[in-house]
Order: sequence, then C-alpha cells, then structure tokens
Amino acid sequence: MNATKKVRGLAPWLISLVILLLAPVFTESGTAFTIMNVIAINIVFALSYNMLLGQGGMLSFGHAVFFGFGGYAAMHAMNAIGDAAYAGAGFWAHFPVVALPLVGLAAGGLTALVIGWPFCRRAGTAFAMITLGLGELVATGAQMFPSIFGGESGVFGDRTVGPQWFGLELFQPADVYWFMVFWVFVAVLAMWAFTRTPLGRMSNAVRDNPDRLQFIGYPPRNVRFLVFVASGAFAGLAGGMAAVNYEIVTPESLGLAPSGLVLLMAAVGGLGVFYGPIVGAILVTLMNSLLSDFSDASILYVGLVFLSIVMFAPRGLGGGIERVRQAWHDGELR
Repeated sequence: MNATKKVRGLAPWLISLVILLLAPVFTESGTAFTIMNVIAINIVFALSYNMLLGQGGMLSFGHAVFFGFGGYAAMHAMNAIGDAAYAGAGFWAHFPVVALPLVGLAAGGLTALVIGWPFCRRAGTAFAMITLGLGELVATGAQMFPSIFGGESGVFGDRTVGPQWFGLELFQPADVYWFMVFWVFVAVLAMWAFTRTPLGRMSNAVRDNPDRLQFIGYPPRNVRFLVFVASGAFAGLAGGMAAVNYEIVTPESLGLAPSGLVLLMAAVGGLGVFYGPIVGAILVTLMNSLLSDFSDASILYVGLVFLSIVMFAPRGLGGGIERVRQAWHDGELR
C-alpha cells in the first residue's frame, strides 16, 4: 500500500517532467518556445501568489513588487556579468546567467523581509489596501531613481554574456526553454515541499482560524510574516526568470497590472488546489497570446472567463477537477 501511494505521489511529477522534456520534439517554432517560456514564468509567479492567498489567506494587490525587484536585481547582475566578462576578473566573471533566478530569489525575499513585518500586523481588507498602496507607491517612485530603475525605458542587458553552464548559450528561445524547464521544475517542487512543512500547515491554519492558532501558542502575525517572505522570494525568482527571457525590465513590472494578472491566473486556476495556479497560468497565457492574433478584444474575453469562474465555479478550474476526481474515486461520477 505504501509503495502504491509513493508511485501515485510521484506520477504527476514524472508525467510533467516527461512532457517538458518531449515538448521540443513536437515543435521547432520559435513562437511556440516563446509562449512556453512565458508560461513557465507565469506558473512560478502564480504559485508564489497562491502561497500568499490560497494558503495564507492574504489578498495582495502589490505582489508584482517582489517580481519586479527580483527582475531588476537579476538584470543589474546580468550587466555586472557582462562588465566583468570584458574585464576578465571579479566575482561576476564566474557567475553564470543561468543562475540569475537565485539573485531574483534573494532580492524578492529581502524586499519582503524589509517591508513585511509592519504589513503583516493586518489581515483581510486592511492588508489588501496596504499592498495596493505599496504597489502604486513603488511603481511611481521607480520613476524618481533612473540610475536604478532606468526610467521609462527600464534596464536592459545581454543574456549571452558570462560563463556558460550545461552548454546553454541562451541565444534562441529554444535555448531559453531548457533554462526555463530547469527553474520551473525546481521552483514548483520547492513550493510543493513548502506546503508539506509545519509552516505550510500553519499558513492554512492562519487562513482558516487565526484565533485558534493564537490560542495554541502561534502568533498569526509571525506565521503571516514568514509566509509573506517565502512568497516574495519565489515571486522574485519568477522575476529573475523574466529578466533572462525578455532581457529588459521596466517600471511597469512593479505596478498594478502584473499584480492583477497574477491574481487572475491564480483565481481562474483555483486557489484551494496546489496545481490550480498552474492550470490558470497556462490558460490565461495562452488566451493572451493566441486570442490577440484573432481579436483586438482579447483582454475582454479573459475578463469574461474570470467573471464566469468567480460566479459559477468559485473554486476555480482546479477545484472542479478535484470534484470530478473525488466523484470518480467514490463511484459517484454519474
């Protein structure tokens, strides 16, 4: 029985890995690779948001701040790698571009660490309004520091500089795809492992019944703060992936639009199921990418899907899949 459970637990990971490895066999289109790379970024971003809202019950309208700071940190590190490569000396001369998501992870986590403690005193609507103000404040303030944020044009770099690991030149979207495969698999596995930790379990408790959590000796503010930092770190990792993919980061990445997009992806996919944001990220990215070829109102259709999910399937697509799976398991599908 235990062996059967282990096999069932490993099956989704093995199937996902096989799909990721075989995807290039069925397509050589640069457009397809570009879309898949964006999907990978959005999966990590949406799952990091799910840590905050789906597991911790903290509705945020400023989650893109960590994504943007992670992207900016990775982009500045990319430029430092380029400068060091020409000089031929220094720490950055030996730092590979494929490891830049770690820089984004550190930047996002550090940002959340600095601003999270006072914010996590509140929950519910108050927390949502605080994060909304934070997002707009940072996005607007970024224009005041062009040396860091590059002004309206942003900061750009070259992902082909520095030492190459695993033979990845990162010159074509197909090369970037393998970079994305590695990081999305590592990030998803790490965030799934987080849900199995005591802190991950307590984040569910602080979402469902913070008073009871306080009663048994765990201050809800401390739990919220730790989850906030972990969520910000993984959002920064997604930002680092985006910096390598796009080779440019602008102040728009800090604003309300990407924060709304990540909420949309998580809600459509389903916040109560771990793989829900993955489904939502894939669906919303495909709709944004493909519908724009046929209609100028692609955002309208995405909005209609979001409204339909909220009204008729509040648990999202992942929640619906889980209901069908449970009914099948119980023999009540009919």
